[in-house]
Amino acid sequence: MKTVSLSGSLRENVGKKDTKALRKAEMVPCVMYGSGIDQVHFATSEKSFKKILFTPETYIIDFDINGKTYKTILQDVQYHPVTDKVLHADFLVVTEDKPITVVLPVALQGSAVGVMRGGKPKMGVKKVKVCGLIKDLPDYINVNISNVNINGAIKVKDLNIENVTPVTPDYTVIFAVNMARGASISTDEEEAAAE
Repeated sequence: MKTVSLSGSLRENVGKKDTKALRKAEMVPCVMYGSGIDQVHFATSEKSFKKILFTPETYIIDFDINGKTYKTILQDVQYHPVTDKVLHADFLVVTEDKPITVVLPVALQGSAVGVMRGGKPKMGVKKVKVCGLIKDLPDYINVNISNVNINGAIKVKDLNIENVTPVTPDYTVIFAVNMARGASISTDEEEAAAE
């Protein structure tokens, strides 16, 4: 997985007044937790969230807080209901030896044979939740769609990611090709598709 470095500063107070002052200064109140550490209340710049939120990628975030570095993943974000500004964020401290559950983006590769025969492509989920050690987690889940014919699909159960276990339900469709008017499919292929 890709890593991004961000910095923050410890919060001295965690009350509503302090939170309001932080937001006014374009800072986001955050909390960090994980096994073996006490909760860390800190604040980081609103701008720093652009690196990790407005992208399809999932990052390991190295947070430098008052000179101490924590390896984390973004666990939860709260947005303002009207402006969509980030109001609060939770980060989970991760370690190399413990599996973590993250959501990874799907990257389709190839051209589906069913689409070339006139079928209609249908994109399913764009992200899949998986569990694994940090060292085994890829940047993307690469899915080769070249062999998907008309009425065919690739589901989560078809994924084979080394040392990584999908958490998203097996039957979830990632990519499919539906029958369209004028699409050509041979009798043999019809029988195979029906199986």
